[in-house]
Amino acid sequence: MQRFRRRDFLKRGAATAVGASLGMTHISPLVLNPRAFASFGPNDKIVLGFIGVGRMGQGNLKIFMKHPDVEVAALCDVYSPNLEGALKITEGRAKTFQDFRGLLEMKEIDAVVICSPDHWHPLQTILACDAGKDVYVEKPISVYLREGRHMVEAVRRHKRVVQVGTQQRSSLHFQEAVDLIRKGYIGKVSFVRTWNYGNEFPEGIGNPPDTEPPRELNWDLWLGPARKVPFNANRFGVSPDRWSSFRWFWDYAGGMMTDWGVHLLDIVHWAMNVDAPQAVSAHGGKLCLQDNREAPDTLQAVYQYPGFICTYENRECNRHGLNQHEYGISFHGTEGALFIDRNGFEIVPELTKNDEPRCEAVLKKSSNPMSQAHTRNFLDCVRSRRAPISDIEIGHRSTSAAQLGNIALRSKSTVTWDRDSEKIIGNKDASQYLSPNYRKPWKPT
Repeated sequence: MQRFRRRDFLKRGAATAVGASLGMTHISPLVLNPRAFASFGPNDKIVLGFIGVGRMGQGNLKIFMKHPDVEVAALCDVYSPNLEGALKITEGRAKTFQDFRGLLEMKEIDAVVICSPDHWHPLQTILACDAGKDVYVEKPISVYLREGRHMVEAVRRHKRVVQVGTQQRSSLHFQEAVDLIRKGYIGKVSFVRTWNYGNEFPEGIGNPPDTEPPRELNWDLWLGPARKVPFNANRFGVSPDRWSSFRWFWDYAGGMMTDWGVHLLDIVHWAMNVDAPQAVSAHGGKLCLQDNREAPDTLQAVYQYPGFICTYENRECNRHGLNQHEYGISFHGTEGALFIDRNGFEIVPELTKNDEPRCEAVLKKSSNPMSQAHTRNFLDCVRSRRAPISDIEIGHRSTSAAQLGNIALRSKSTVTWDRDSEKIIGNKDASQYLSPNYRKPWKPT
């Protein structure tokens, strides 16, 4: 393996090869729709509607409103306090809806931003595409893998621009790290570790009883396609001091694996130029926490990819992480190891038999606001009709990898995956977790 000097690498322009050389896998450089360069709202602004304006939705609302070419015309949420909070952010200038279908009927809206609970992402994205809207949808894009493929098909059928909220792809230091790995700076990578560690022992999210829903909430519409169950404060999950706890229930999400694992596995896919594992096994469960969540508090998943192994680890009862990092990604190559998180990345060289470094050490800090850059990329693609950096196919593949980890855990089996047909090979117990069973009147479209 050739030994790389960082200064030589940079001289060759590798650090600036952010766009084309970063492997925009599954993205066509062609214009997606003849509507390219069309006029938008007043003063040529892109008119947005927001579906789901809780903590994440209001955060995205503030970010989008920083762009001078954006107008927010409508807000939707089934919980009126969320709607009232978002309306204040727009200084009362947006229409409000409880049912998202009313928002989609507004012809002046060019694109929608979907920040609802995960189980709503597929239907709302597909119906938005049906209505001729472009979409920015939060990750994970779906709870069930089959839903994700339906989303891709709808996006392509209607030639829409859809950006997934895996915003690390718009971070400059992530782009540089990916380029270094792809160009062989740390050599042949045979092992990648990803992880999220924390400590919520022993209460976790607690054990509230089932009750009547608050009068400010349309619980039936919140459940939507999910099975009908009594209201529980944790299933709904809104709390002023934490992210919504619906994430820990299988009906609506996939635990930390899909909430954060998608972000991490997305970068692994990008850097290693892959988009699907060959096989997945997983072990874990609720081993410590005494709350009513369904997702595991301790988990380890092992992914077999062509040419390398990747692990994802999550624990909620001990936060001691690799080199004191509570979350991150570590790529282990023959010439060096690269650790990366949202603060920056570091390369630690391997040593030769003579204790000489096989590559030069690198320490790089984050240098741009990734969420602002990610939303800017989406808006620019709405105008140009080109596919965004986190196109729906990429988001589907990254989400699928996380979902397969959960499927291996829940089926207590090793999952062998056919990337092209998107089928589990020879495992009926695992295959049952691929598709949803929507509650009437909702159905896949």
